[in-house]
Amino acid sequence: MTQTHFGYRQVDEHDKTRRVRAVFDSVAGKYDLMNDLMSLGLHRVWKAYAVAVAAPKPGDRVLDVAAGTGDLTAALARRVGPHGCVVHTDINEAMLAAGRDRLLDAGLNLPSALCDAEALPFAAASFDLVCVAFGLRNMTHKDKALREMCRVLRPSGKLVVLEFSKVAEPLRRPYDWYSFQVLPRLGRWVAGDADSYRYLAESIRVHPSQAELKAIMKDAGFGHVDVHNLSAGVVALHVGLRC
Repeated sequence: MTQTHFGYRQVDEHDKTRRVRAVFDSVAGKYDLMNDLMSLGLHRVWKAYAVAVAAPKPGDRVLDVAAGTGDLTAALARRVGPHGCVVHTDINEAMLAAGRDRLLDAGLNLPSALCDAEALPFAAASFDLVCVAFGLRNMTHKDKALREMCRVLRPSGKLVVLEFSKVAEPLRRPYDWYSFQVLPRLGRWVAGDADSYRYLAESIRVHPSQAELKAIMKDAGFGHVDVHNLSAGVVALHVGLRC
């Protein structure tokens, strides 16, 4: 059996999908609140920056991968306007349902699709823009998922990946302390689940670095990739243009 990372543990590839689904089933109800608490609200600033760099135009077709509770989806939908379309997708049914309800509450009736980023159910060259925020690190075969995102983009289309990354060295020790001492306790107090937040902290450490992810994106078919470090590298925004 082929092994892969689930946080710091090695598990069978097929088992990782089940484990990741269980994590997000557990945290779906408190996901937005926990994001605000864990990042001190900074996740909103990071996502706003990602939307600004993505620069969707009125009428664009946009795919939001691993869109979860849909806050990025909503921001993108406001940019593309009534003549554009943003498709809200996730592999986790609980997260997708929470996002769909939230979007409807905001007056946004957008298409939602339960799907795996490694096998997107869309035709080639269907989208002008693809975005994935804080979802890539949970995918088993990141290279395969990135190739799929490249496939569904039109030529010269843009992929925007917002993800936790490698923090600058002077901040590494305090960041590790916060991640492994504070976050699991916060998860237990607020969401009743310390283990899921310990996994999320571990998943950041085994995710490719900024330079490694840039190389994977280029191998997946993106001819030009820019990297924007945010908050001293706590988060990185990778922007790729399809060849």
